[in-house]
Amino acid sequence: MELLSYQTLEKQNYEGYLLKDAPEKVLQFGEGNFLRAFVDYFFDKMNEEAGFHGKVCVTQPLGQGLSQIMNEQDCLYTLFLRGSENGQKVNNKRVISAVSRCLNPYEDYQALLDCAGNPDLRFIVSNTTEAGIAYDPSCQKGDRPPVSFPAKMTDFLYHRYENKLPGFIILSCELIDHNGDELKKCVHQYIDQWELGDSFKKWVDEENIFCSTLVDRIVPGYPRNEAEQICQELGYQDRLIDTGEVFGFWVIEGPQSIKEELPFEKAGLPIIVVDDVTPYKQRKVRILNGAHTSFIMAAYLAGEDIVRDCMKDEVIHGFMNQTIYEEVIPTLDLPKDNLMQFAADVTERFANPFVDHQLLSISLNSTSKWKARCMPSLLEYAKRNGGKLAKCLTFSFAAYLCFYHTGREQGSASLIGKRGGESYEIKDDQFVLDFFYAHRDDSDEALAKAVIENEKFWGEDLKKLAGFEEAVVKDLALIREKGMYEALREIQK
Repeated sequence: MELLSYQTLEKQNYEGYLLKDAPEKVLQFGEGNFLRAFVDYFFDKMNEEAGFHGKVCVTQPLGQGLSQIMNEQDCLYTLFLRGSENGQKVNNKRVISAVSRCLNPYEDYQALLDCAGNPDLRFIVSNTTEAGIAYDPSCQKGDRPPVSFPAKMTDFLYHRYENKLPGFIILSCELIDHNGDELKKCVHQYIDQWELGDSFKKWVDEENIFCSTLVDRIVPGYPRNEAEQICQELGYQDRLIDTGEVFGFWVIEGPQSIKEELPFEKAGLPIIVVDDVTPYKQRKVRILNGAHTSFIMAAYLAGEDIVRDCMKDEVIHGFMNQTIYEEVIPTLDLPKDNLMQFAADVTERFANPFVDHQLLSISLNSTSKWKARCMPSLLEYAKRNGGKLAKCLTFSFAAYLCFYHTGREQGSASLIGKRGGESYEIKDDQFVLDFFYAHRDDSDEALAKAVIENEKFWGEDLKKLAGFEEAVVKDLALIREKGMYEALREIQK
């Protein structure tokens, strides 16, 4: 079977959209599954639908990467966007031709620096993992290449400056708060460390737009178990097959003038430019992520294993809906119709027939997740409702205690819990595991009190939330009396 290439597709009389030649307008740090299923897909659509007519030059941020594989198949790859839309199963296939080449700066750093002299280059995109945007003082100006991504970025910008060319619109996609601001901060640190001068610093600040962005698409990536069969059906060998959910949303914090250069509206893409990404970050964390964390531990103890199956159960799904629509949405400040549509999309995303999202995998580090995803809604709900408690979010806290309190044995960096006759692993920070193991024989009252007052867990004493401890103890008693599933049903009345 021939390897995917433009020549292979020509032999097959491929009828889909392809852009073989165009100027490189985008430099992308990162060649992983997410960027290829999200950013490169969007640029591919803008090429087809809006006349963007630009290629993406990709550079791998680490020594080990996909550059050789990508270049061997002309940087083409098949993307499947799969999921559920309006209750219907969807599996959309597209060959992505937006990428021109993939560089390995650890083998040829000069090839990356040469891109700085390209007058057509206007955008820089990055996704170098949460740890990627970090200042490493060990990086020196003469390093070829410097180890850290911000150091590479500083060196690249300096070469652009020396070429006397305009700056860039920089779109950071790393999953950290204020990612664009953090990248700019690191660049400033290297400018000072490397003594690159005030004139260059001024050029960085005035000629470049560092945009913080929020990205939202679940990308399972390479379908290892299906790849051989898929290639047989495609009629070519593709070592870069990528899969993602149908839903996608990109929020870019920056001036509206960005839309004049990125024709995403003309292409009908789910991308918006806003003055502040924070409300959209809150929406995602509290509705999407908060929904996961608020029901998965209860659902697991009720006998479920996969998120998709929970959406088919009227009791569990009903609990999730009541949490989102009655307790979370009223604490957010975006327009209500915006929030309602996002919440409706969550159900279809969770019901994705192509993704077996294990409840136990979501339960990893649930203490910090509950703090970040659920606690803000719990506190804000009480604040906006005269101290009234959000009963589903309160119940989710009780379910969290039950999930962890079954851990009566220590495993390897875990506790071993029990669900009926089955064992399961509880994984969290070691200090969390040590705490619950130390309290494994506590009564419901003693456990609730100890956890609620643990400021190391929550950053504050949750006991100050009037009636919360009593309500949690009452929910624990309900779970003991009726079992988790019936307790979930009861709490919705």
